[in-house]
Amino acid sequence: MSTPLRSTELGAFLRAHRELIQPGDVGLVSTARRRTPGLRREEVASLSGVGLAWYTWLEQGRVSASRQVLGAVGRALRLDPAGLRHAMRLAGFHEPAAGEDEADGGGSLAATVQPVLDSWTVSPAVLLDKHFDLLGWNAAWSALWGSPESVPADRRNLMWLMVADPRLRGILHDWEPLAMNVFQHFRAQAGPALGDPRTGEVYRHLDEHAPELSHWWGCHSVAELTARTVAVEPAGAGRISLSLSSFHPVDDPSALVLLFTPSSAEDGVRMASLAQRPLRSVGDREAG
Repeated sequence: MSTPLRSTELGAFLRAHRELIQPGDVGLVSTARRRTPGLRREEVASLSGVGLAWYTWLEQGRVSASRQVLGAVGRALRLDPAGLRHAMRLAGFHEPAAGEDEADGGGSLAATVQPVLDSWTVSPAVLLDKHFDLLGWNAAWSALWGSPESVPADRRNLMWLMVADPRLRGILHDWEPLAMNVFQHFRAQAGPALGDPRTGEVYRHLDEHAPELSHWWGCHSVAELTARTVAVEPAGAGRISLSLSSFHPVDDPSALVLLFTPSSAEDGVRMASLAQRPLRSVGDREAG
């Protein structure tokens, strides 16, 4: 069952989506007398088949919802699959037992997945836990983005690297769409663990090192990390096109592997050449 903190976050998530829906989107007539954006609470309650008082308490974090009722609310709010999964997790469903996936700090999982990462010699790859902390990476990842070992352990996190590492931001074309998608997925993944000390620590580091993006941290949007093609241009290596894909290890569905595969034979040759260079530390700026 959801904790008070999760219930509050669930209520804020539902309210944010309610305010985004126009009456016409759900077959209701819009009038000029509306004083609030989106749907009224009574309209969501009616569409969901629940009482107004109960739905109001749900947004206020004062009651818990069953899986079936929350599904009805999600349909009324037109949540997409990622949004509905996020709402379910915030309500306490689909969650592993506390500490179940962290008993050994991810050590066993990292040991299992590392040989797989190492097998991709020209494709940067990384293993992330549910907080997006880096548990493992391969030589191609270090060659492209810099060695994570040079980063303090408490900042060895993909979101922190995306917003605070000048090397990554400097060589990645169209940085913002990918960074935003990573954060939306991070929010969906880490949202149910808002009371977890590590989740709070990650947010504090983001606030400290990227205050100009504070509006991102307060956003309630969530999304899956979608496959896409990204372009990077490390100094002296030329432009390299990489296809981003992701998958969850069978041993821990809350973990995530990101894989950047060269899009063409030429891109593979350039990545191979880059991998043969001396390693650079994360945060080193590209010369030239």
